[in-house]
Amino acid sequence: MNIHEHQAKEILKKYGAIVPAGVFSTNVDDLIEKAKNLKTEKYVLKAQIHAGGRGKAGGVKILNTLEELKNSANELLGKTLVTHQTGPEGREVKRLYVEESSNIEKEFYLSCLVDRASSKIAFISSDQGGMDIEEVASSNPEKIITTKVDIAEEISDEDCEAVIKIFDLKSGAKEQAISLIKSIYKMFISTDANMVEVNPLILTKEGKIVCLDAKVNFDSNALFRHPEILELRDLNEEDPTEIEASKHDLAYIKLDGSIGCMVNGAGLAMATMDIIKLYGKEPANFLDVGGGASKEKVSAAFKIILSDKNVKGILINIFGGIMRCDVLAQGVVDAAKEINISVPLVVRLAGTNFKEGKEILDNSGLKLISAENLDDAAKKIVEAIQ
Repeated sequence: MNIHEHQAKEILKKYGAIVPAGVFSTNVDDLIEKAKNLKTEKYVLKAQIHAGGRGKAGGVKILNTLEELKNSANELLGKTLVTHQTGPEGREVKRLYVEESSNIEKEFYLSCLVDRASSKIAFISSDQGGMDIEEVASSNPEKIITTKVDIAEEISDEDCEAVIKIFDLKSGAKEQAISLIKSIYKMFISTDANMVEVNPLILTKEGKIVCLDAKVNFDSNALFRHPEILELRDLNEEDPTEIEASKHDLAYIKLDGSIGCMVNGAGLAMATMDIIKLYGKEPANFLDVGGGASKEKVSAAFKIILSDKNVKGILINIFGGIMRCDVLAQGVVDAAKEINISVPLVVRLAGTNFKEGKEILDNSGLKLISAENLDDAAKKIVEAIQ
């Protein structure tokens, strides 16, 4: 789950990080009233959307007066920003954030994330802050260092020094940076975060280490332990079909292809998408219905898949383990009759009671295409939509 910059900064501040003073609102008049309390010569106005590249898209402005701030806020609120992360459709700005300006001496990049390959926390740091880290990795890879840290209650001073070594800081700033790494690490572990990114992290002319921007992503599977973080969820920033899927406990991610997929098991879903690509087409979604898919769940999955106008056909790939194939087949038949599916539908069943399931499908009277295996299923759905 992603959160907004102003929310991320509040959490970082709670754990000891230094962030600029700021205020946010969804209303311009309210924003200006709150901004009057900021002690600053200039105002930094930032669009709050779940995407990077806001500055290049006109979503960050430095303003001299409250009057300028009000005019720019009126222009920005409700505007659709198109960045390299939003896609061509862009993202509408529905909330604004204003913070005090900072006197920047140097800019750095800092992030930490779960490194699943090593089961450690990986800190990525660079002295090339304020830029896309992908661009730095491509043009100056030697300017990025990665420090992998064992998961524990605290991070050691030695590991902290390894993370900030590339910053080349003097003693006072160095001590602040070490303290910041410890704060971010504690916050990361305590909140079940997946990623914390500060870009840029700055050294001010006054000698302070400040988080000038912040992006945080949390493990959705751990949100039951953090109701205070779940409250920060902004549904306006999420795909409506993914929101609907979450209501039915469906793992769904919209993609750009033409073949809708309904599968049980994340690994099997990935394999299904791979073999669709192997036969020259693109999957329209990732969808894992889980091990205990009911008729209602299957029906919801169908409706979500078909809400995508790009879908020209659907491939159902079920391996019966906990879920019996005959139960799933009956759910497919009932759901298909209920919502009147008009696109080709290929079904492959394997595992517990797959013969009984196949018989239910064959006798359903529906225009279902039965497949013997995954390879056969992929061939048939590609042929069907062509």
